[in-house]
Amino acid sequence: MKQGNAIRGSRGFSLIEAMIGFFILSVGMLGIASLQGLSLKAGKTSVYNSVAMMKVDELFESMRANPTVLAIYTSAGNFNNCSNVDCTPALLAAEDVYWWKKNLKAGLPDVATTTTSVTVDAPTLPSRLSTVTVSVNWLERSKSTTSGDSKSYSMVTDICTQLPC
Repeated sequence: MKQGNAIRGSRGFSLIEAMIGFFILSVGMLGIASLQGLSLKAGKTSVYNSVAMMKVDELFESMRANPTVLAIYTSAGNFNNCSNVDCTPALLAAEDVYWWKKNLKAGLPDVATTTTSVTVDAPTLPSRLSTVTVSVNWLERSKSTTSGDSKSYSMVTDICTQLPC
């Protein structure tokens, strides 16, 4: 007899309790999915910032290797085929800018809106250090705006134009 009363007294979950449990679980899963999307966007933004930073640093190193023609680095750049031919420092600088812009745009989104700016301030005597500023601007895809999120990276450095500095 005791066994029959125990079976009658134990009941399972009701349909309402099960539905509430599934609702709480689904809200949690939606939150996790939302965080995943935000994480992917932040990861892409980080990659684009790293590309811009490395490419700006690459241009600075090219300028340090060819400091006598720093003003050429402010131009649009030209392909001069300097890998097969002996080039003057000016031709090499123009080709450095050409390849820098081409590689930069390959690493950033929306090639059409990626812009660059290079300014060189001549040294004030007796200093031999030119101040160089490089800025990169690009647009990233955005759900909130149709034009995208505007991002930029800018860096300033001093480059020695003559030895000794």
